[in-house]
Amino acid sequence: MLLTISTTYVPADDLSYLLHKHPGKIQSVDISAGKAHIFYPEVSAQKCTAALLLDIDPVGLVRNAGPKGNDFALEQYVNDRPYVSSSFMSAAIAKAYSSALNGRCKDKPELVDVVMPFTVKLSVLPVKGGEGVLRSLFEPLGYQISAVQHPLDPVFPEWGYSRYFTVELSNRLTLQQLLSHLYVLIPVCDNDKHYWVNQEEVEKLLAKGKDWLETHPAKEMIVRRYLKNQRSLANQALGVLLSKDEVEEAVDNELTVEAAGNIEEPQLRIHELRLHAAKDELLLSGAKRVADLGCGEGKLIKLLLAEKQFEFVLGMDVSYRSLEIAKERLKLERMPERQLQRVELIQGSLTYRDKRLEGFDGAALVEVIEHLDEPRLAALEKSVFEYAKPGTVVITTPNAEYNVRFADYQEGKMRHNDHRFEWTRKEFESWSTDLAVKYSYNVIFKPVGDVDADVGALSQMAVFSRRDEAVGQSA
Repeated sequence: MLLTISTTYVPADDLSYLLHKHPGKIQSVDISAGKAHIFYPEVSAQKCTAALLLDIDPVGLVRNAGPKGNDFALEQYVNDRPYVSSSFMSAAIAKAYSSALNGRCKDKPELVDVVMPFTVKLSVLPVKGGEGVLRSLFEPLGYQISAVQHPLDPVFPEWGYSRYFTVELSNRLTLQQLLSHLYVLIPVCDNDKHYWVNQEEVEKLLAKGKDWLETHPAKEMIVRRYLKNQRSLANQALGVLLSKDEVEEAVDNELTVEAAGNIEEPQLRIHELRLHAAKDELLLSGAKRVADLGCGEGKLIKLLLAEKQFEFVLGMDVSYRSLEIAKERLKLERMPERQLQRVELIQGSLTYRDKRLEGFDGAALVEVIEHLDEPRLAALEKSVFEYAKPGTVVITTPNAEYNVRFADYQEGKMRHNDHRFEWTRKEFESWSTDLAVKYSYNVIFKPVGDVDADVGALSQMAVFSRRDEAVGQSA
């Protein structure tokens, strides 16, 4: 396994100061299953190349609890780990180049923030998903990529190609940025790690990806692969990187795939089903002025604006960032004036009385209530049902009973680390019925998504409608 980093920055031998490794010496560091050797094949003022060569001991790999798959009994002895750039290379980068990875340069600290031209060569890099995955990881970060895919056996070309590539990456950036990209993305390409993934790995990922991961278009795949598809850890990391809307959709997409089993027909994502269900109920109610409470990034608003029945749509959320994304999603700056008069986005909290929410025919709270603890939920009840008093209120929330159908089900484990509760159908119906009695509404319940005969649907919905006498009293 060989990683080389070259630069033509002048003077190029400044690379040795950044890496804290003398160009005239061969140096070695111990890693878990062998050694990493650092040397310089090329050193001049015009070009400098640093090489990191891993020497993995196959026997030591087994002794140190290497790969533990279950595909076949000899996997711990017969595997590619000693011969490819994998998580071992990331561990070697962290140990051999720790100062550079953490943005420190003792002798020339001013170099840390200098953007330089770099070329990286990796051989051999396993990529699960092929060249398309490789490009989706590195190209959004500005890399030019040259990738040569190796055949399974040159003697038998009819066998096709392997998942192994020799890769060359070129970019202009700081060395710290380069190393952070390699540290995170090498094991993501491989979709495997040689060590136990735990809470510490979440912290490493967020630390190394703090300046670039949040805006990376493949961040969900990166997070899940880096954390070996451990949903609880991945959701925790995504909870930091994404807005509530994005996290809910990412989690829901994963749950829908798991729940679908071997079904081959494409299905609407559960998040989309909730939005369409809320829209349909508001249409049935005859509402003309509607509010999306906890609107997130404006996905429901976009659906509502497509319906001529809705003369005015208000979107409210506590997150300013989500509202900014909603503004872009809805293209408000380019919207025709007549259409623009039909929509308004406001920042606010549903736990306080807000006169801007009064006078609406309908309101929707899609996957909102489960994010509130008990005192704040009680405040939301008063804000919506006692003060705002929409004619129709549509509320959706996860059905906790359905969780047993998920592959990694654990008793008491919630779907999202920001959920304060997840209710069974009986609990949701009890809460909703009490609300309806207290505030003079009628309520009906409907499933959202396919219904399991034993545990119900993935999500549940309550549709509240104000009683005629209540409407008459407020008129």
